[in-house]
Amino acid sequence: MKFFSFLLIKSTGLIAISCLLLGCAKDIDLSQGEDITLSPDLQVDLLIYDINESDFEDPNTGNLKTRISDTVRLEFLDDDYIQKDLFSVDFYFRHINTFPREIESEIRFLSESNAEQFTVNYTIKPGANGNPVTTEQYELIEEDRINLVRRSIKMVVELEVQPGTSAFEGELDFASKGFFSFEF
Repeated sequence: MKFFSFLLIKSTGLIAISCLLLGCAKDIDLSQGEDITLSPDLQVDLLIYDINESDFEDPNTGNLKTRISDTVRLEFLDDDYIQKDLFSVDFYFRHINTFPREIESEIRFLSESNAEQFTVNYTIKPGANGNPVTTEQYELIEEDRINLVRRSIKMVVELEVQPGTSAFEGELDFASKGFFSFEF
């Protein structure tokens, strides 16, 4: 008798679980598989640097160079998934400045043949030693301009120090990121 009551309890439990699992299932239309899209996001550090007044010195004369630049290759922009599935990019640029002068920033994105694709220009606010000033800039590139990013492989950062009478001493910290959105 114990065996039959154990078997009855086990069978009733199995039937109850089966009903729950079957009762929660929806019909699946496999023809809708092409309507499913995935939209992953990826955050990438592009360029980070810290510079001071010595980076603005002409090594031959020791005089202040008012314009400096650096170029970085963004090799990942040439990957297949960027070329095919990139939907939008939100670029973020941040400077923390203790130099007592405004600095003009020009960030250019270039193709392999150095053809300019797009530019981001802004003014970095002056700061002071012990009183750093943060300047932030965003640039959203959406579907209507996304081919500009796809054709880019280089990022050129140029800084131009504006005239002033105070001594040119301080530091400038830079960080840049790209928030890349894809649609598969």
